[in-house]
Amino acid sequence: MAETPATPETDVLAQAALWHAAGRKVALATVVETWGSSPRPVGSQLAVDEAGAMVGSVSGGCIEGAVVHEARAVMENGEPRLLTFGVSNEQAWEVGLACGGTVRVYVEAVE
Repeated sequence: MAETPATPETDVLAQAALWHAAGRKVALATVVETWGSSPRPVGSQLAVDEAGAMVGSVSGGCIEGAVVHEARAVMENGEPRLLTFGVSNEQAWEVGLACGGTVRVYVEAVE
């Protein structure tokens, strides 16, 4: 039986599981919806641990900082968040989505 090749998404999940098994707090961010110009497709993931280590990507960099900030809050209070970034959002210009488009990212604690 052939092995399934590793993908960036499975590597993210595997690393999140390793961090969690080691007793670290971990949050997982997943792109759940895009419209227009979007740096990463639906299904892209980013895992963040309590020390700020990261693996994966939900934006290629332009919204990653804001997602990491929210991931830390999710690790603290355990409440998932649905984040929306887009040109109609004032924060879009701050995080680099001035090219047009919307990205929705779901952030949850790994339990």
